Amino acid sequence: MADPPLVLVVDDEASYRDALSVALAAEGFAVETAADGVEALERFEASRPALILLDVMLPRVSGIDVCRQIRAKSKVPIIMVTARASEIDAVVGLEVGADDYVAKPFRLRELVARVRAALRRGHQEENVDVDRDDFVTVGDVTVDIGRHEVKLRDELVALPLKEFELLELLMFNAGRVLTRDVLIDRVWGPNYFGDTKTLDVHIKRLRAKVEDDPSVPTRIVTVRGVGYRYERT
Repeated sequence: MADPPLVLVVDDEASYRDALSVALAAEGFAVETAADGVEALERFEASRPALILLDVMLPRVSGIDVCRQIRAKSKVPIIMVTARASEIDAVVGLEVGADDYVAKPFRLRELVARVRAALRRGHQEENVDVDRDDFVTVGDVTVDIGRHEVKLRDELVALPLKEFELLELLMFNAGRVLTRDVLIDRVWGPNYFGDTKTLDVHIKRLRAKVEDDPSVPTRIVTVRGVGYRYERT
């Protein structure tokens, strides 16, 4: 049996550390804690957690600086926790590489859901191809990255940037299901907080341009409840 994912909880308030430790353990996670920024960095190096819950306001080294230092060497998912009414801290946290943020007081069930989602996205992204050539051809569709061109049966197809990036990602992973979370993270970025309707609208527009019959797509197919897949043939 695989070891449970290790979550590092970093907060200078013992009550939050204790509550989160109990809640996460009850959900099947292993938990370590740190009370300040220096201890957080030490724990990270020693334990290499699967995810970090990181308070913004920390003694010795701030949560923002902890996030910056960890992100310089690791892609571990980081969820920032802020107690301020303003979102400035959260925005700064996202700018230095945090994957998500929550504001105190928070609901434990919501936080656990965010933890699971961040871990799931991180695992999925590890399996998405990132080392690519300059172009890819699947069937009669070709994407040329350098020229930013798409051709269908040797005819140029004009695509706006986001549609181009979606098609590029799907085709380079042809035959593989990409979830909505992965597609949104890779095309719109981890700081995007809108819903998945934006993705679905872009997929619909993309189908209108590359499918022979957009109402019955054979290239970009929907995997119900999961995401989309670009068929190899």
